[in-house]
Amino acid sequence: MPFGSLASGALTGLREGVEAALIVSIILAYLARTGNARHFGRIWLGVGAALVASLLIGVGLFVTIGGLPEPYEQIFEGIAMVVAAAVVTWMLFWMRRQAAGVKSELQGAVDRVLTEGSLWGLAILAFTAVIREGVETALFLVGQVQAASASGGSAAVLLGAVIGLTMAVGLGYAFYHGSRIINLRTFFRLTGVGLVFIAAGLLSHAVHEFIEAGVITFGTQTAFDISGLLSHDDGLGLFLRALFGYSAAPEVITLAVWVTYIVVVLPLFLRPVAPTPAVAAQSTRAASP
Repeated sequence: MPFGSLASGALTGLREGVEAALIVSIILAYLARTGNARHFGRIWLGVGAALVASLLIGVGLFVTIGGLPEPYEQIFEGIAMVVAAAVVTWMLFWMRRQAAGVKSELQGAVDRVLTEGSLWGLAILAFTAVIREGVETALFLVGQVQAASASGGSAAVLLGAVIGLTMAVGLGYAFYHGSRIINLRTFFRLTGVGLVFIAAGLLSHAVHEFIEAGVITFGTQTAFDISGLLSHDDGLGLFLRALFGYSAAPEVITLAVWVTYIVVVLPLFLRPVAPTPAVAAQSTRAASP
């Protein structure tokens, strides 16, 4: 089984799953602390509905792409990879910006639902909180599965995603019970860096698909060929191809897209985050005598 594809799927499942698990655990912990644990069932109803919807979306996308004739299948695969890379890039920067205030925002939403008396709103709150992560995961995994299909790693990507999601559920359970077994800021930063490289690989693979479909006709000459040194068909090269989109003989435009994405996105993701107005206001009130 291709370990690179397994690791790629696991990282995606873990990162996206942890975000959803943390959101759910924050809602559940707040309900329990405010004496509203009896409403847990509505939360799980919303979570379950979001998971089913995400699964159906993923299956629908996969079946649609796989049923198209060439070159339309290649074009659709390329579009799916571009969309997946765009979604995960947006998600990384949104989470990076909102992480500090997401807990208070969720608790405020729960308060509004309880105050207004529309308890089914708890199910809707849980659904909307999880469905975003679920759809992002479905889009990203479809892109990864298509990218890994050439090396026979599609099943490994899905198995890795299941492993990562299982680990995320465990971390969410630990968070609910007050455990601090990991530094969440460090966790999101490190996995975010990994996802930046995976997204770059998806974009470069999408460009390769567009070249093969005849959509892109410039910059298609081979930039270099180091197949004799590190082939992408076996061993470490196959691992790097599955995880980061490595190619031993990339086209000029494919390599340019990969490098440009890394050079632009990675520094932006790693730069310090200015506190949001809400968080800054809370810090000011806390520091006031």
